Amino acid sequence: MGLFDEFGKFLEDRLDEFLRDNPHLELQAIEEQVREQEEDTRRLILNLQRQEQQIQDEILAIAKDIELWHKRISKAESSGREDLAQAAKEREAALLRQGNQKWGQMEGVKQNLIKAKELLQQTQQKRKEVQAKAAEAVRSPAQTPPSSSTSGWEGAGAYRSINTGYDPLDDRFRQWEMDEEIEQIKRDIGK
Repeated sequence: MGLFDEFGKFLEDRLDEFLRDNPHLELQAIEEQVREQEEDTRRLILNLQRQEQQIQDEILAIAKDIELWHKRISKAESSGREDLAQAAKEREAALLRQGNQKWGQMEGVKQNLIKAKELLQQTQQKRKEVQAKAAEAVRSPAQTPPSSSTSGWEGAGAYRSINTGYDPLDDRFRQWEMDEEIEQIKRDIGK
């Protein structure tokens, strides 16, 4: 089992290294995750809206039954049938409790619907941010670390931003900053 674990770790390390070297691909993967989360949230919203409609229909049906039993109570009392009136009152009370339970369920569904809509907005915003970062990563030139002969003060020829517009140190900082932003987006998605 140890060989498979080591091989899996090796592949995972290579994948992480590849994604670090190609941040636009990592951003595309993150964008796909965000898109899937957005679609899942849309499905959740539709499901909650169906539940809300179903509960509203059930509440209306209970209200009609309450109205029916209320009329029966009045009819039984006016006819002097206290036995039927009492049974009808008990039925009406049971329907009122059932209606209250359904009302509570509907309120819970409404709260979940509000939260799901907020999540959808957050997810859409996150996707826009990731798309912007991906577009920025594609526009920026490939980032390669400087060789050891050009790093530090002894590689004064490597710093040519004044004359040529290319600055390897600036590119390294941009890469580092982009990696930091990618990690932040990953953490935000994980929440």
